[in-house]
Amino acid sequence: MDAIGRKRWAIAEGHIPSQSSFTDRALISHETACILNAAAASRTLRSPSSLPTAIRSAPTGLRYRRGALLHLRFNDLTEPSPVPRDTDFSSVFESDVPIVVQHTRLDSRHAEVSLLSTTAYGES
Repeated sequence: MDAIGRKRWAIAEGHIPSQSSFTDRALISHETACILNAAAASRTLRSPSSLPTAIRSAPTGLRYRRGALLHLRFNDLTEPSPVPRDTDFSSVFESDVPIVVQHTRLDSRHAEVSLLSTTAYGES
């Protein structure tokens, strides 16, 4: 069976609000990339290669097992520096094997929580 996915993915729009209506980690405003390695081999993920655009360079060389699922929460990235809040950014993920990337945002600035999720743009 051929692996599903693509080797390069882009999330064109990112934004982490600095405020949240909740203190529970699950309900704090955040951005997440859900990454599925559906390949039959381990992968090296260069992730993300631009985050936020023109502000910082991101960590590279993350390694994940075959069949692995990773929820990469942008709020948790600290190297080389945290992702600034209230700043627009984009991200590009590259992998040595096909992966699938889904983008999710939780905006909890108001008690009426807003959740958005979409598949990123992928190309071979």
